[in-house]
Amino acid sequence: MNYLTLIMAIPLLGAALIGTLPQSKSLLAKQFALGTTLIAAAATIFMTTKFERSNTALQFVESYDWIKTFGIKYAVGVDGIALVLILMTALLTPIVVLAGWNESEGGRWSTKTFYILILVLQTMSFGVFAATDVFLFYVFFEAMLVPVYFLIGGYGSGERSAAAVKFLLYSLFGGLLMLASIIGLYVLSGEQGGHTFNIAALSQLEMSSTTQNLLFLGFFIAFAIKAPLFPFHTWLPDAAKSATPGTSVLLLGVLDKVGTFGMIRYCLALFPDATKTFTPLIITLSVISILYGAFLAIGAKDIKRLIAYTSISHFGFITLGIFAMTTQAQSGATLYMFNHGFSTAALFLVAGWMISRRGSSTIADFGGLQRVTPVMAWSFFIAGMSSLALPGLSSFVSEFLVLVGTFTRYPVAAVIATFGIVLAALYILIPVQRALHGPTEPGNENLKDLNLREKIAIAPVVAVIVVLGFYPAPALNIINPAAAQVVSQMGFTDPAPTHGGK
Repeated sequence: MNYLTLIMAIPLLGAALIGTLPQSKSLLAKQFALGTTLIAAAATIFMTTKFERSNTALQFVESYDWIKTFGIKYAVGVDGIALVLILMTALLTPIVVLAGWNESEGGRWSTKTFYILILVLQTMSFGVFAATDVFLFYVFFEAMLVPVYFLIGGYGSGERSAAAVKFLLYSLFGGLLMLASIIGLYVLSGEQGGHTFNIAALSQLEMSSTTQNLLFLGFFIAFAIKAPLFPFHTWLPDAAKSATPGTSVLLLGVLDKVGTFGMIRYCLALFPDATKTFTPLIITLSVISILYGAFLAIGAKDIKRLIAYTSISHFGFITLGIFAMTTQAQSGATLYMFNHGFSTAALFLVAGWMISRRGSSTIADFGGLQRVTPVMAWSFFIAGMSSLALPGLSSFVSEFLVLVGTFTRYPVAAVIATFGIVLAALYILIPVQRALHGPTEPGNENLKDLNLREKIAIAPVVAVIVVLGFYPAPALNIINPAAAQVVSQMGFTDPAPTHGGK
């Protein structure tokens, strides 16, 4: 069995085993889920060690006829970009399970249903990053919505039903646009040699500029909604506010990366001319996202909404790097996706622990936590500094690469985007000051610090943030060849450095 098929099968098998357990065996369901995700993580790490870093071709390739009549195949394979996102998913899922040990309590359905949904979502996430058949990608892309919808609507809080429906409607609308484009590609492939959904074959199709532009928009809008990019972002704050912290980690840390990954894998590969046509508009939307998300975050009073708004700003940086069309920016955007997964995980998990202890998600209610719960406070501080892209932490490297790579081709956009760093200092340092320092707010005097399980859960997240901040080479060595290949296939070369002269 191929490595990719194996890691997709592991969580699916775990979900099936949990489904056989009696409803009363909640603890056993949690243990099964944790064990399954750890096995999937170990298998993914092992697969990563077998990846040939210098090889830019797809690896671990597997292809079988699925619906032969329509040319649909079960076809998977990864390059360096897809691999690091699969690795991120594999590492974050057991952390989410361990950190949110009691998140399923109080939900509409049983504990075992909660963990079945998480494991099914993990399988879908692996599949969407690995698929090389466009129809198979679409199936995974849409199937991911189901577990997320039930995780938000069934186990969230507040206006969880409304948030789940809003998320679903936005995503389904984008999915329908993408389906129309997929059908268009399928029809064109039949006119030019034979019906296929193979991405390599579809990238060779001849299309008029109008056709290519329309098909590009179908894919891009679907991915912009998923990312989310301004102005398609409005579903995210409600979903993040209502979801459990663990679900929010999977939503922003994993699911939203499908949008930016899809831009690289499908928009750029299938529609190179349309990409060039729309790049000025997308660069503009990216810069707006950076600034708009930052301003919303500065004004946020709810800690979960704050984190959601910061992600809108961060996805602006990622999209900016993708469409800057330089190897530095492309590498930085992919590394940004990976690093954002861990910094967002740290923020949401620690915020979730703070909220469960205090009984409030209002930032002003957390004053003085550094004195009462020092480990939790320092964990939130490190997570916040990573989101701020402080030098020495992982996000700094990726943000620096995006800005430097963008500046060589779009200097004005890069300069304006840099202002987002100034705003980031405000939207992180102000809530850190309010929540961690100052006088201890009434009601916080007896809050408990992180327990052993929570410390074990947050430790690897902090470790990744710190280690990749000082030594990003292991990730960049995987990403760089694939990023250079993407830029080269688009027909771009990096701008020559300019030097002062006579």
